[in-house]
Amino acid sequence: MKFFINRDIIEGPYGGGMNFVRAFLTLAPKLDVTVGTRLNQKYDAILLMDPRPDEHNPVGIKEVMNYKIMFPKVKVFQRVNECDARKQTTGVDQMLHACGKQNDFTFFVSDWMRDYHQKRSWPCQNTQVIYNGVDKSIFNSSGAKLANGKTNIVTHHWSDNPYKGEDVHVWLDGFVQRNSEFSYTYIGRTLASLPNSKIIEPLHGKALGDELKKYDVYITGTVCDPGPNHVIEAIASGIPTYAHQRGGGAVEFVGPEHVYENEVKLEEFLRIAKQEPNKWVTPSWEECVLQYVKKMKEVVNG
Repeated sequence: MKFFINRDIIEGPYGGGMNFVRAFLTLAPKLDVTVGTRLNQKYDAILLMDPRPDEHNPVGIKEVMNYKIMFPKVKVFQRVNECDARKQTTGVDQMLHACGKQNDFTFFVSDWMRDYHQKRSWPCQNTQVIYNGVDKSIFNSSGAKLANGKTNIVTHHWSDNPYKGEDVHVWLDGFVQRNSEFSYTYIGRTLASLPNSKIIEPLHGKALGDELKKYDVYITGTVCDPGPNHVIEAIASGIPTYAHQRGGGAVEFVGPEHVYENEVKLEEFLRIAKQEPNKWVTPSWEECVLQYVKKMKEVVNG
C-alpha cells in the first residue's frame, strides 16, 4: 500500500509536527507501507499534515484535489494540529474547515483539539484522536539531576510565539531572582528578557533528552496548544510537569492534579517539597504511527 504525506524531513531543531513527520516517514515503511512526499505516482492514501504547501513541499489541498480528479479512489486524511486560538489568528479555522469537507477521515492530536473544531461544526464525521509519541530511547528518566542543591525548573520551546507562555517565563525569571533556592532554565527560542535565567539554544534529539532529564520540575504556560510535544517530552523524561488551565491539549496531558490557574497556585506547586509525577503514560512513536497506519489501511480497504 502506498501513502503520501505533504511534508519533508527538516534536520535540526524544529516544531513538534516535524517530529511526527520524521517518525511517520521512518516507521510506516516497517508496517508494509511505501511512503512518498511528492505526487508523482499513484497512491492509495494522502495524509495532509497541513492543507497549505510550505517552502519545502509544494503540495497543499489544491494539488490534492487536482490529483483526486486523476485518481478518484485515493483516500484523503487530514491531521489537525492547528486553530485560530493557538496564535490569536483569524481565518485558520475557516481554512481548515473548508479543507475538512474534502476529507475521508480526520485525525486530531488531542481531545481538546477535536472538541474545539467539533464545536465549530467540523464537516468530516469520521474522526479519531491520536496522541503524538516520543522516542523513549531518548526521552526517559534515566539520568542524573543537577547537583546544585536547588529545585531546578525548566521549559523548552522551538517556537518564540508569545502564546507559548511568555508571561509565565517572565514570571519564573522574577521568581528565581526572589528565591535563591530555585533556578530556571529556558531551552529554545524566546523574545522575552530573562536576565535571571539560563538560556540554552534550541536542542533536539538526544541532546534535548539528555538535557531535560537533569531538571526537577517542568512548567509550561502555553495557551490553547493543540497537542504540545514539549509537554509529552517532559512527562516522558520523568519530570513533574505543570500546565496553565488555558493550556488546551497541555491540560489533557498533565492531568487535573498538575494544572494551575494563576501565579499563586503555580508558586504553591513549586514549593511542594517533592512534586508528584504525572499519571499519564506517554506513547512511543511506534505506537502512534501504528495507529495512523492501521486506520488508514482500514479506510482504504473499505
